Amino acid sequence: MKVELYHSEYKVAWNEFIDIAKNATFLFKRDFLEYHKQRFQDYSLIIREEDGNIAGLLPANITDTNEVISHQGLTYGGFILKKDIKLTAALSVIYHTLKFLFDNKVNVFNLKCFPQFYNCSVSDDIDYALFLLNADLYRKDMAFVVDMQKRIPYTGNVRREGNKAEKAGAVIKESHNIDNFWNQVLVPNLMERFGVEPVHTVAEISMLKKLFPDNIKQYDVYLNSQIVAGTTIFIANKVAHCQYISATEQGRKSGCLNHLFKFLIDTEFALFRYFDFGIVNENSGRSVNSGMLFWKESFGGRAQRHDFYRIHTSNYKNLEYFI
Repeated sequence: MKVELYHSEYKVAWNEFIDIAKNATFLFKRDFLEYHKQRFQDYSLIIREEDGNIAGLLPANITDTNEVISHQGLTYGGFILKKDIKLTAALSVIYHTLKFLFDNKVNVFNLKCFPQFYNCSVSDDIDYALFLLNADLYRKDMAFVVDMQKRIPYTGNVRREGNKAEKAGAVIKESHNIDNFWNQVLVPNLMERFGVEPVHTVAEISMLKKLFPDNIKQYDVYLNSQIVAGTTIFIANKVAHCQYISATEQGRKSGCLNHLFKFLIDTEFALFRYFDFGIVNENSGRSVNSGMLFWKESFGGRAQRHDFYRIHTSNYKNLEYFI
């Protein structure tokens, strides 16, 4: 196999491979990877078979300390493999990638694993490689995911609060304009409660929504004609992922946030495979936000892991037996 750095001339081939891979989402499309290219030095790799066909991809960036990360600007990453790849071929992709990094003086590779519930088909090849490579698990986040085919009943006051908001006249709208949610709800709420700003600026998320209109949806709740809550949903592989969730104090107290998520789970995404609330972790996975945990579990969300590994590239030799 041959490993080479991504170049813009490969954009079409890269995106076409993403569409047929067994473990990929639109986050790996080049337009998404490059919306914040000024923040990260791209180090994405293409792994080709002897006939020139792509066997795998690695969205990645390189840091000032010469570490490669897959990918620092994404929630998840990892090796992207074709759907019909066999185990030894998958191990060969990883072997040749790590050898390429080692030969290019990159000693450490940081891997954000692809969450299994996004997979289009069985894909534990990479987990086996991590075992063989003696990879170090340095972080483990827990996303809370509703299995839409095996729903767990709501608990607590989810239904009561949702019904209260509905009776008060709360109106749910799918919006094509993200500005109201960003500027009137999300940004002030994050700053007031946590002292942070969203990862995306309103200009960035608006641009991404235009680039991926079928994958990024915005749902807002209005009470007395005033926006009080909303969520930005990323859609891929029949999984609805909540990228942002936020509400004003009125939106929380009036039950509008519960009303919104009852609608999304019971109606809007009822036929999906999974509804992903996102993680509840703080301190690099060492602790959880108990309020978020209680709320997401109340909707039937249950823990699914997001693993982070550190790999010493010199360990590529551990895979030689399979090459």
